[in-house]
Amino acid sequence: MGFFSDAPKPNDIDNWVCVLEANTDLEVEMAKNYLSNFKIPSNILSKRDSAYSLNIGEMAMVYLYVPKEFEKKARKALADLEEEDPGFNLDAE
Repeated sequence: MGFFSDAPKPNDIDNWVCVLEANTDLEVEMAKNYLSNFKIPSNILSKRDSAYSLNIGEMAMVYLYVPKEFEKKARKALADLEEEDPGFNLDAE
């Protein structure tokens, strides 16, 4: 997902997998908190430029990572969340 066709991709981080990309910190924080209910560890990588109040485009991407061994469980939990609440639109890969 990205505003530009050559939008940045999530970083490759050893033993971690990006399960969510969003343009707002709030969405990713909510997803992180939701995963914590299932005891799924996660970390947020924000590429948001704090010097500008942008929430679109490549200067605003926020990523949620989980350890590789939790990827399947995390993706299922996030898919279930989106199914329960269609208003919570996850842009998971």
